[in-house]
Amino acid sequence: MDTPLEVLRRVFGYDSFRPGQQEIIETVVAGGDALVLMPTGGGKSLCYQIPALVRRGVGVVISPLIALMQDQVDALNALGVRAGFLNSTQEPDERRRVEAAYVAGELDLLYLAPERLRVDSTVRLLEKGEVALFAIDEAHCVSSWGHDFRPDYLMLSVLRERWPGVPRIALTATATPDTHAEISHRLGLDQARHFVASFDRPNIHYRIAAKNDPKKQLLEFLRTEHPDDAGIVYCLSRSSAEKIAEYLSDHGIAAVPYHAGLDAPTRALHQSRFLREDGLVVVATIAFGMGIDKPDVRFVAHVDLPKSVEGYYQETGRAGRDGQPATAWMAYGLQDVVQHRRLAMEGDDTHRRRQALHLDAMLALCETVTCRRVMLLDYFGQADAQPCGNCDTCQQPPDAWDGTVAAQKILSTVLRLDRERRQKFGVGQIVDILLGKKTAKVEQFSHDQLTVFGVGTELTAPEWQGVARQLLAQGLLSVEPAYGALVLTEASADVLRGQHEVRLRRDLATKPARAAKSKSQPVSMPAEAAPVFERLRSWRGATAKEQGVPAYVIFHDATLREIATRLPASLAELGTISGVGDNKLAKYGEGVLETLAAE
Repeated sequence: MDTPLEVLRRVFGYDSFRPGQQEIIETVVAGGDALVLMPTGGGKSLCYQIPALVRRGVGVVISPLIALMQDQVDALNALGVRAGFLNSTQEPDERRRVEAAYVAGELDLLYLAPERLRVDSTVRLLEKGEVALFAIDEAHCVSSWGHDFRPDYLMLSVLRERWPGVPRIALTATATPDTHAEISHRLGLDQARHFVASFDRPNIHYRIAAKNDPKKQLLEFLRTEHPDDAGIVYCLSRSSAEKIAEYLSDHGIAAVPYHAGLDAPTRALHQSRFLREDGLVVVATIAFGMGIDKPDVRFVAHVDLPKSVEGYYQETGRAGRDGQPATAWMAYGLQDVVQHRRLAMEGDDTHRRRQALHLDAMLALCETVTCRRVMLLDYFGQADAQPCGNCDTCQQPPDAWDGTVAAQKILSTVLRLDRERRQKFGVGQIVDILLGKKTAKVEQFSHDQLTVFGVGTELTAPEWQGVARQLLAQGLLSVEPAYGALVLTEASADVLRGQHEVRLRRDLATKPARAAKSKSQPVSMPAEAAPVFERLRSWRGATAKEQGVPAYVIFHDATLREIATRLPASLAELGTISGVGDNKLAKYGEGVLETLAAE
């Protein structure tokens, strides 16, 4: 029986484990249960793939990612690992072939969607073979507090009851301390070993910009910082995804939409193009991205405020999985806060409280004057982080100012409209009153007769909108659910009486700083290696197209950079390159050497 390190070298082509991996793998190989919290790109998959290859039997992987199972299996097959999947997308003959291979012990890994375990025939099938381990991927889906809750995950505790001697490993990249506890309880892993890696992704530059025509801001961001790079743009609505994809395409950016309103073949095509093509941008709702294993996503952008820090962290974590510098960019503004405050008031009391907690944490991240990474890590229970130097607030710290008087002016306007006129209005009307603008609407309602009319000329309209946004974020203002009008909260009274100082963030009018040099630098190449690297990329692209797999399934960029730099002259030398395992050496070695020999 191979040791885990021998499997790592022979199959995956790496000489050493990443931090935390070896202890997790040895725990599962020895038959122990494990709960693993590790960030995207930290190497979670190896934590169950290697034990499945070392232990007797088949590793059964429970995954919600039906649309990606084929790509995951293709990647394993390229390594010489015998992998298969069972889900609703297969034809009966294909399903029977995979089932027969499982029973005969001819698979190393079998991927299943969680809902398949509801089917008695699936349970009977598993009992006919020898299970090496159960891996529960995306384990946060079991948490009712989480952003990706899936009811089918609740039944996975049955695995311990039906297969008490088979080790289980649950893995997720997204879990607060509360979510961690819920995963442990619901999956019956309280007695398992828990491994919590740092959630820090030092290669990601976090930046949040004040929203002002987000489509143009996005286009400028892509053109100046990520031309021809692959990336994901997230928005909340299907119509926004369609419009932004069209806008980018019209302005020379290769972009496609992805959302639940598209038919299944179109979604599959757009996902396949994203995985297989260089430089494609997908504009998506949150329906896209979980489990995407594309390593060279250079940016994730949000043009709408995410609903929770968990969602934001997981979505931004899809950038830079290869450890190279990447950007998490967001445009955030007043209407985001108004819309989310309204949404947080819907549903029953439990739902409203939960949504309010999620939103408050997300708004705090957006409005902070301190390091964004420190706030992110603190949210996930890492309270000892130091300022990172690789986010916008570290590179260009915003000013904090005493906004108590400005807050009193807005709150007084809302109060007078309510008490004197029995009226409620949105932010636009409040700002017009403060600036003394005699608009048709102001004159229609005689708002120019209010004592607060024109008392706010010291600030501009965008600045007043920034004040209103921050008062909403701090809970000093709220919105009326039906129409989005501003209303006071219990906390407003202390501000009006001068008993509560309001500190506000001054929105930066200057252009945000470009991403600083990442702590995780690209593999350096001498100038003469660059054309060799490009030849290797062309060879890889043609090979991937011929085999119908994503390019990264052949080799990652980091591996090609090392090949271009070291210029191995033989298969033996090529086999010493990181990421070149035995199967890939046999399958692609001659092609690589021929490409290197070409002028």
